[in-house]
Amino acid sequence: MASTVAVIGAGSWGTALALQLARNDLQVNLWGHEQKHINSLLADNQNTEYLPGYPFPENLLPTASLNEAVEDVRHILIVIPSKAYRDFLCQLKPLINKQTRVFWASKGFEIESGKFLHELVIEELAAEHYGVISGPTFATEVAKNLPAAVTCAGNTEESTQEFAELLHGGHFRCYTSKDVIGVEIGGALKNVLAIAVGAADGLGFGANTRAALITRGLAEVMRFGEKMGAQKETLMGLSGLGDLILTSTDNQSRNRRFGLAIGQGQSVEQAIQSIGQTVEGYRAAKAIYLMAQQQSIALPIMGQVYKVLYEGKSPVEAVSELEGREQKSEI
Repeated sequence: MASTVAVIGAGSWGTALALQLARNDLQVNLWGHEQKHINSLLADNQNTEYLPGYPFPENLLPTASLNEAVEDVRHILIVIPSKAYRDFLCQLKPLINKQTRVFWASKGFEIESGKFLHELVIEELAAEHYGVISGPTFATEVAKNLPAAVTCAGNTEESTQEFAELLHGGHFRCYTSKDVIGVEIGGALKNVLAIAVGAADGLGFGANTRAALITRGLAEVMRFGEKMGAQKETLMGLSGLGDLILTSTDNQSRNRRFGLAIGQGQSVEQAIQSIGQTVEGYRAAKAIYLMAQQQSIALPIMGQVYKVLYEGKSPVEAVSELEGREQKSEI
């Protein structure tokens, strides 16, 4: 009998990963918290709302029962917005044991505490095997089974390799790593930088500005990562530079589209409403700004994103302040 994996979160990305796992001949329980949405998945045999056009195979079962989704399951993949993370882990705790392999493809931090998602997993679940999945991937392209690659980083070599093998297959490559912090940092910070690049494009600043923001943004990711204990090789890999390039340059990215809307004159509220799904970079900008202030990490680009989103600074003023910074050595 095929192994069963629970995918938590029936949005576009959770659905795409569920489809990939199902293609690898696993039994997949896809959980969503809204019964109405799950009823729609069951009736339509696809995620018409978030990822239309990709029928579910027989081995992919949507459910609104968390207990049913995770019962007797060895591997769980959490794909929910970071803002709901701690509350969800509290729901999950009585339904699993310490040996359950808990991995996630969510990106962000807990704003109130500035904690990484792996710290919440340790605090709330006392999980002995955990890890994170991240890389330059869009849900639609994974659902289409187009070539893609991600990094799977975990706290134990055994469980990391085990989970990577579940995802790896066909056109989907899954590399392994021990650097959980590095993968989390790359996945969270690139969303904030994608907002900056989108805003610059929305202002009509062109390809030169886009390239400069991505490159100098990567320098900020490296600086932040070094302070937090990440490996620089991770930040230059799929979950760092790779995801930064993808998210900053293609309009499939919600964070880039959000930035475009801001640059074109929409308010933060209007831009969020126009996207219609979670924009992780919006929340991450606040968490990263507060963490950088506490740790005295210089993040000029991401700092300006925070000020535009939370302090009402105009994108033009933010660019002007970045341009007016003192001349310095690049390295």
